[in-house]
Amino acid sequence: MSSEDTATAATPATEGAGAPVGEAAASAAKGKAAVADVEEAMKDVVDPELGINVVDLGLVYGVHIGDDNVATLDMTLTSAACPLTDVIEDQARQALTTGPGGGLVDDIRINWVWLPPWGPDKITDEGRDQLRSLGFNV
Repeated sequence: MSSEDTATAATPATEGAGAPVGEAAASAAKGKAAVADVEEAMKDVVDPELGINVVDLGLVYGVHIGDDNVATLDMTLTSAACPLTDVIEDQARQALTTGPGGGLVDDIRINWVWLPPWGPDKITDEGRDQLRSLGFNV
């Protein structure tokens, strides 16, 4: 079984004679998150200006999961002057660190990058469909 397989395997909710597993033990038992699962969860993070998720907008350049189950996201924005980085970072933290079993990862770090610059060519086909439905010509 690969590390990605173990990241999605179910973990027991109790240990021993029915005692609940502590949060730290549950975190260790869930293993390292899979990059594909993190990318999918990031589709819940919506660019506040355009209303489209950051994955389909092409704002997520890369995902790395450390052995400590901390996700480092290489991300950009449509504009370096965007005042909403805190909103996106809060949404990403919420999407990845909360939920059943404590979330996919234990914490996140966002590495804001500006090269290569973002452009409309980075938008996925799904993102283009979403933008067209909002009246954008892409």
